[in-house]
Amino acid sequence: MGKNIVLVATLDTKGTEAAFIRDIISTKRHQPIVVDSGVQGQPKIRADIGRTQVAKAGGGSIKKIAAANDRGAAVAVMANGVEKIVSRMYARGEVDAIISIGGSAGTTVGTQAMRALPVGVPKLMVSTLASGDTRPYVGTKDVTMMYSVVDISGMNRVSRAVFANAANAISAMATAKRTSKADRPLLGATMFGVTTPCVEKVRSALETPEVGFELLVFHATGTGGEAMESLINDGLITGVVDVTTTELADELVGGVLSAGPDRLEAAGNAGIPQVVCPGATDMVNFGSIETVPAKFKKRLFHIHNPTVTLMRTTPAENKKLGEITASKLNKAKGPAAAVIPLQGVSQIDAPGYSFHAPKADKAYRDAFMKTINEKKVLVKEVDANINDDVFAAEVVATFLEISAP
Repeated sequence: MGKNIVLVATLDTKGTEAAFIRDIISTKRHQPIVVDSGVQGQPKIRADIGRTQVAKAGGGSIKKIAAANDRGAAVAVMANGVEKIVSRMYARGEVDAIISIGGSAGTTVGTQAMRALPVGVPKLMVSTLASGDTRPYVGTKDVTMMYSVVDISGMNRVSRAVFANAANAISAMATAKRTSKADRPLLGATMFGVTTPCVEKVRSALETPEVGFELLVFHATGTGGEAMESLINDGLITGVVDVTTTELADELVGGVLSAGPDRLEAAGNAGIPQVVCPGATDMVNFGSIETVPAKFKKRLFHIHNPTVTLMRTTPAENKKLGEITASKLNKAKGPAAAVIPLQGVSQIDAPGYSFHAPKADKAYRDAFMKTINEKKVLVKEVDANINDDVFAAEVVATFLEISAP
């Protein structure tokens, strides 16, 4: 049975290219649904969902947008319109995949709609920008970016090859088998290199056939935390083992791996079980040592590799991190727990290592305990380093305890 594949393009400037992709999708016995996000010129092919409808969904009028001749405003309206239309279609079960083509404006419009769809729905953007920084377009979703190589204006032997590959790719992705509802419940876990031993032990214990979970492990690099919380918001993740909350330190101090001010809130808002640990809160992340801001030059550093520099957090910063973490957990709508190691929160915070600073770790714990509502949040302290076997075992036991029916 054929699938519904949405094709988004500005049909005044990319109509010929869109028709080429549409026709290949049709030969695969799929149903292409062409959405026109153009504004100015006349469409070169017929759209299934026209620009007037798109503009209205985006809160504007196509006549007024065209007359204003404001490119930025036009892109914003059409992007919002395509997003709303595609989201509504998906909710009705009318979207199996989406593909778009374009330059900067077309990429903005197409990927905004793609990011509104859940992970797992095939998303392919053929773009002139795909060889550069794609984070603004991909965000935390599984958007596939394909570089157009040449400008998307006119058909030639290169563009035909690229567009054919794209059309065939989205057609194949649309027919791929999706995750079965019978699969194991998904848990989210956060990891850094300095907390890897802990997370690997937790994964091994929770993924046994007897326990029956499947762990999605996210590298706590800012984007990783955002991606995990995006999947929580989508309802895909049913519980969290948040071992590595280092992104909070970057947000507080000004490191390069912040996940934003809302980090550590998605699980609480969703009401799903969560166990939180202060993993790697002993560090703030920067690039190479030369990139560290001058105001931090007298701080303690650990050169993780030539492109990653770790800066030890201070007692004052750890105090604030303890308060922030506890405050967020207090707001949780579901089961919440914290497991805190007393012998270091990372591999290099263990006794004898460069970041071992008992006063700083104590400042975190004291502030956390002063702020946390123990009537609502289960708190356990373990006299071990975060990577010790006994600590990982306590994390597993605590998660099973709070998530039990």
